[in-house]
Amino acid sequence: MDFEKLEYFRNILLEEMRLLREEAGRTVSEMTSDTTNFPDPNDRATQESDRNFELRIRDRERKLINKIKEALQRIEDGTFGICEVCEEAISEARLKARPVTTLCIDCKMDQEQKEKLR
Repeated sequence: MDFEKLEYFRNILLEEMRLLREEAGRTVSEMTSDTTNFPDPNDRATQESDRNFELRIRDRERKLINKIKEALQRIEDGTFGICEVCEEAISEARLKARPVTTLCIDCKMDQEQKEKLR
C-alpha cells in the first residue's frame, strides 16, 4: 500500500480514537457530576439501568480503541492491509468500511461460517 493511502487510514483511525476518547471523558464527567438521588425506587432503577447500558457501550468502545491502536501499529510495521490468515491484500473497500480489520473478506466469511457450525 502506498504512503498516501496509509496516511489516509492513519488519519481515519486517529480521528475515530479521538472521538471515542472524547465520548468516554464526557461519560466519566457526567457520571461523577450526577449526584441525583431519586426517592422513588423505580427512578433509581431506571438510572442504574441507564448507567449500566452506558458502561457497556464504553466497554465496547474501549475494545475498539485497542483495535485501533493495533491497526496503527500495523501501519508502522508495514503489515496494515494484509490478511493475517492468507497474507493477501485486504481490499481497500473493506478497509474503508472497517479499518481495524485483520482479515480479508473471504477469510472473514470462512471464520464466520466455522463459528456458525460450533
